[in-house]
Amino acid sequence: MTAVRIPARVHRLTATLANQIAAGEVVERPASVVKELLENSLDAGAREVCIDVERGGKRLIRLRDDGEGIHPDDLVLALDRHATSKIVTLDDLTHIASLGFRGEALPSIASVSRLSITSRCQGSDTGWRMTAEGKPPEAALEPVPHPVGTTVEVRDLFFNTPARRKFLRSDRTEFGHLQEVVRRIGLSRLDLAVRLNHERREVIRLRAGLDGPERSRRVAAVCGAAFLQQAVPVEFEAVGLRLWGWIGGPEHSRSAADGQFFFLNGRTIRDKLVSHAVRQAYADVLPPGRQPAYVLYLEMEPTQADVNVHPTKHEVRFRDGRLVHDFVARHLAHALGSTSMLVPSADAPAYTPRVAGRTRGAVRFGGERIRESVGDYAALMGGGGNAASPLGYSLGQVHGRFLLARNELGLVLVDMPAAWRRVTESRLRLALEQGQLKSQPLLVPVSVELPPGLAGMAEEKPEPLRRLGFDVVRNGPASVAVHRVPALLKEAEPQALVKSALAALAKHDPDGATGSDLVALIPALTADATPTFDGQSREDLDRLLQQVDRESARYPGNPLWVQPSESDLEGLFKRCAPSPGIPSQRGKSL
Repeated sequence: MTAVRIPARVHRLTATLANQIAAGEVVERPASVVKELLENSLDAGAREVCIDVERGGKRLIRLRDDGEGIHPDDLVLALDRHATSKIVTLDDLTHIASLGFRGEALPSIASVSRLSITSRCQGSDTGWRMTAEGKPPEAALEPVPHPVGTTVEVRDLFFNTPARRKFLRSDRTEFGHLQEVVRRIGLSRLDLAVRLNHERREVIRLRAGLDGPERSRRVAAVCGAAFLQQAVPVEFEAVGLRLWGWIGGPEHSRSAADGQFFFLNGRTIRDKLVSHAVRQAYADVLPPGRQPAYVLYLEMEPTQADVNVHPTKHEVRFRDGRLVHDFVARHLAHALGSTSMLVPSADAPAYTPRVAGRTRGAVRFGGERIRESVGDYAALMGGGGNAASPLGYSLGQVHGRFLLARNELGLVLVDMPAAWRRVTESRLRLALEQGQLKSQPLLVPVSVELPPGLAGMAEEKPEPLRRLGFDVVRNGPASVAVHRVPALLKEAEPQALVKSALAALAKHDPDGATGSDLVALIPALTADATPTFDGQSREDLDRLLQQVDRESARYPGNPLWVQPSESDLEGLFKRCAPSPGIPSQRGKSL
């Protein structure tokens, strides 16, 4: 006989059980508690926070702030679910400016720990304390001495939920996660002074950064001095968005993504859209498997982003995700492409290649198709301020070496490395002959190991090196320190550049230090300075075309570009043999 199954009756969960279920989403480990408490302190206007931790946060977490405090009438209510002072109406959810607003953190923490809150408001004569041990508070408030602000003490985390407690890791591991939360929030609010003590030993002390130098020191304290020394400050503002911070160069890349900090309106986020935009910006300057390091702050109107997506509030939803993605990717790519991680100089060359790139065996078109006519493309590029060159407008690249362009007669194929070397040599020669070759200081001097004979050239030929734009000092029997390089070659590796310069000096041994004496050394310099062209923007490629055409009548040499006729192209497909018509043109010799 089949037993009749009686359906379970619907009943209301107890407040304690409901809070413990909610705690599973909000409180994962001690680090989660610190995150929620720190966000509450920031929302209360705190300028200084001190955190004391024992056993990685499992035994004790005590956070003291100098914020505005909690009114005594609100202390008990603060431990009710969905009780908050930060939103009142449904409209408030469309422009959330606070970090915590759900009203889940304190009751969730109280449901799985022994919690006490002591707080004093401005104008109050005394502070008030409330305690709760795994359930809503039952005892009345008690007056206690306390400065203006709030102290939250969390003891014995998960003492009443042993199944949760056994999943905690070692004290060292849990404190590592907690320390990372403090570091991230310390970066999110540079004006907040933070002190973290573990087992009564100070581990982190961050002073408030109120101006540029102090903020830089704050970033160096969190991310390391090595990051800040080579990082480039960036700041962009457009279409209601502002992006600022510091980006690390390719040489500071890492195997893990532990050096990436991104903040939206002061909130730490780990958003897939933003992460993809940053990776896209770095795609042409990092080898596979390497991760960039950066500290970036994105600011926008609160109405343009929904932070109420997940209880931890790490994920966000942008109202116009495509706009945000393109804004971040485009401006970061521009910053990475226009800097060589050197001290800024007004003597930068007209054509500035990217720092580095990966060669791909494909044509890069930048999103538009070749079907555009020259006139249409000229109209499209009209805002860039680039006049049309007789060589036309760039269409794309092949193998990172050949540039495809189109002019009124058809297709043009340019040997980019050869063209860049010829143009750069021409500019170096002219600057050298006129005594106007500028040098560029390196942010950090570079040490170069050399054969003893070459190292001695730095002492024997200081004046020719200076005329070439170098500042090289011998610092050992077989090494030199490079302080400055020619500004026109600032994209090259300083080590290779200096080796070439010293070897050329040793070989040619010019009699004097005049420009004409040193002209013969120029080809040796450009041979080791040729940049990687893959991933260049249309504007940069068009600028190179203009320079090739402008320099075409100066100096003799092999052709740098060819223009096949229509019959030549048809012959490649064996549709017909080359026939008379428009003749093929070879580039004018430079």
